[in-house]
Amino acid sequence: MNKLMGTGVALVTPFKNDLSVDTMALANIVEHCIEGGVDYLVALGTTAETATLTEEEKHLVLDTIVSANKGRLPLVIGIGGNNTYAVIETIKKYDLTNFDAILSVSPFYNKPTQEGIYQHFKAISENSPLPLIVYNVPGRTGSNMLPTTVLRLANDFENIIAIKEASGDMSQVMQIVKDKPKDFMVISGDDMTALSTVLAGGAGVISVLGQGVPSVFSKMIRLGLKTQVKEAFELQYAIQDGIGLIFEEGNPAGIKSVFDALGLASEGVRLPLVPVSESLRVRIKHFVKPFVGLHA
Repeated sequence: MNKLMGTGVALVTPFKNDLSVDTMALANIVEHCIEGGVDYLVALGTTAETATLTEEEKHLVLDTIVSANKGRLPLVIGIGGNNTYAVIETIKKYDLTNFDAILSVSPFYNKPTQEGIYQHFKAISENSPLPLIVYNVPGRTGSNMLPTTVLRLANDFENIIAIKEASGDMSQVMQIVKDKPKDFMVISGDDMTALSTVLAGGAGVISVLGQGVPSVFSKMIRLGLKTQVKEAFELQYAIQDGIGLIFEEGNPAGIKSVFDALGLASEGVRLPLVPVSESLRVRIKHFVKPFVGLHA
């Protein structure tokens, strides 16, 4: 699945002032990302506020992304949850024709054991028509998928092709990279450690900030994949403050503030999320200013 090397972006769901889905803004964001040189697009991830979208809205978001993409980039769809049976049923009922892989998060809230996490992904793997990217994000799920579990899944199921690793723990990342099967991809799910993950032998990133400043972020990852370390870190340091800013008061409030500053979408989020504070908004605008009018 070399098509999923490099920079993927976890697309936001932009809203109008009444918090209905803004399909025009979403199509513009897709174009912004494509023109900025990202390698693939991820729909209905955490950043898309999927938890507060209705089924009808999810289909609207998917249709908008597919239509705007026009087959130009590979597409990944987020289908995950903490009810294994419900995840499988969702996979069966969705039209996955236009998608290249499924991104599925480790079960949240239930806090399963490592064996429970393994059995969850085993069941999904056996019922998925598409390759799977498993997703470890302990800060959201309340449990950490350990390298032993990841490697077990990678070795046991051919259609589990990658992990999106967002623990932020580089020793964990390196353990997986060291012992993984040859074709299994380690994808960073953490913008701050994305370059470090690539330099350690990872395949790229599924980024949040990358959709705001796509050409800088995707160029940084391309340089990292070519082991042009000095040049890659120059770009890392150019955007590093922005990475901190967009997560300071939570995701996706921060990246939506970036889009507001770029004039691409409003910063509205749905409760229980709230927009960023005025003081953070000012700092984000200052960070974004050099990128306005560019495909960043």
